Amino acid sequence: MSNRINSEYLYLVAFITEIFNMKKFILLFIFSIFTLYSFAQNMTGAELLEKSIKYHDPKGKWSKVKMTLDLKQETPNRPERTTTSKFNNKKGTFWQKDISDENTVTRSLENDICTHELNGKKTFTEDEIKKHRLECKWTKFWRDYQTYLYGLPMKLKDNGTTVHDKVEKTTFQNQDCWKLKVTYEEPVGHDTWYFYFHPTTYALIGYRFYHEEEKNDGEYITLEDEIIIKGIRLPRDRKWYFNIDNKFLGKDYILSGK
Repeated sequence: MSNRINSEYLYLVAFITEIFNMKKFILLFIFSIFTLYSFAQNMTGAELLEKSIKYHDPKGKWSKVKMTLDLKQETPNRPERTTTSKFNNKKGTFWQKDISDENTVTRSLENDICTHELNGKKTFTEDEIKKHRLECKWTKFWRDYQTYLYGLPMKLKDNGTTVHDKVEKTTFQNQDCWKLKVTYEEPVGHDTWYFYFHPTTYALIGYRFYHEEEKNDGEYITLEDEIIIKGIRLPRDRKWYFNIDNKFLGKDYILSGK
């Protein structure tokens, strides 16, 4: 009889403990939701940006980093392209080699002086210059393109960038996240950008831009996986889509980096 009483007693204690733990979990869950909501009401765009920068570049290396990225690009109905980009943010130098459709284009920029090569040649016909964009304006474009996108979110601290105060809780690709609006002053830019951050780590998970937002033009980009290079967390894979119809435009990803 005493053994039966003891087992029933132990069962009752376990049952009460389970109920108590469940109540604690429910209260903790409600408190977490309330805290997250309250935080969203008070967090500014600048504070969100700082949290994301701390995640991606915790030691503040981006502004002076020297980095090499080996990239691959896949675009529907176009030849595959492999790219090696080298940039030194401290010195402002840039070098890039693109291999696509049996052509190799090399371009470099240092002290505002550009040099180009096409399949080892340094002199080109007018048609070659036009087809392969062997002009300094295009080399500067690629420098700005690579360092801007791979430098996010740190590049949102650059002059001419307006980080809006309002932070919104939303979803991006069915994932809960924070949304931050960014605009640019001329001549830096005129597009409107929205950046999306993980709700707890503040990792950048995607972004979109509009030339004219009311027309729903522009594109959005999803980010997947990460690679750490020189202590900086970079998105490994990027996929590009049109805003207006979600048409897939292409994918680029980091093969390696140093």
